[in-house]
Amino acid sequence: MMEPSSEPCLVRRYSVKRLNHGLAERIVDTVAAEEPLEIRVNYWFKDAQHSQSLAVTMRTPGHDRELVAGMLAAEGIIRERGEIIGLHALGPEPSNEVAAELSRGVDFESWRAYRSSFVSSSCGVCGKRSREAIATQIPTCTADDFRIDAALIERLPARLRERQAGFAQTGGLHAAALVNARGEIEAVFEDIGRHNALDKLTGHALLNGQAPLRQCILFLSSRSSFELVQKTAMAGAPVLATVGGPSSLAIECARDCGITLLGFVREKRFNIYSGDWRINS
Repeated sequence: MMEPSSEPCLVRRYSVKRLNHGLAERIVDTVAAEEPLEIRVNYWFKDAQHSQSLAVTMRTPGHDRELVAGMLAAEGIIRERGEIIGLHALGPEPSNEVAAELSRGVDFESWRAYRSSFVSSSCGVCGKRSREAIATQIPTCTADDFRIDAALIERLPARLRERQAGFAQTGGLHAAALVNARGEIEAVFEDIGRHNALDKLTGHALLNGQAPLRQCILFLSSRSSFELVQKTAMAGAPVLATVGGPSSLAIECARDCGITLLGFVREKRFNIYSGDWRINS
């Protein structure tokens, strides 16, 4: 059973003292909410069902099931919607625990063994050999027919700001937007963590039968990193655009995977770091 996702709870309010030009006043400040979420996986191994704690992540509460679905897909644990049988909050809601029930066909034990082996045999993403080892697990983008106009990209910052209700209140939330080929924003998710915001977005697309996102743009209010490019590739999206700049590893990964990577997307300007042939100037 797939339970409906909980309503977002993006903000908290606190009484604080504000100093302004030497004058002190007591105000109520609205800040981004942050709480831990434990993700558990129920899976089958040797004809028996097992339960395993996968991770504890700090996130902004709300849309936790989308977050879990997106994370499972980004990590390569699942490949399609049908491999998730159910997503359940553990205990009364609002809950800080979610369990994902996987289908019998999901080989979670092999994934866990590979992940443990990789982590123990390298010092992380610290060199060419480590980067190549990770890259072998990331699919290459196959959306070779996807083209977009530069003018469409230039309009995205203003359109995203109109949908960032949480950021408008707090100034402390990242946003991830799903943009179609016509430049229309189809969905926006906010979270204190930029990775979480993207996982919520891609999880939403997966649960609603939209994945893979071969004809879509992912637009983020943050900078881009290797992990965000990896999540973009796993979601099948051909374009990742961000308001901030990319890291060196983000650029290298995007070029390896055939993803168009755009950075410093502001009004009337942006940089193309990879896949410039998809952009009609």
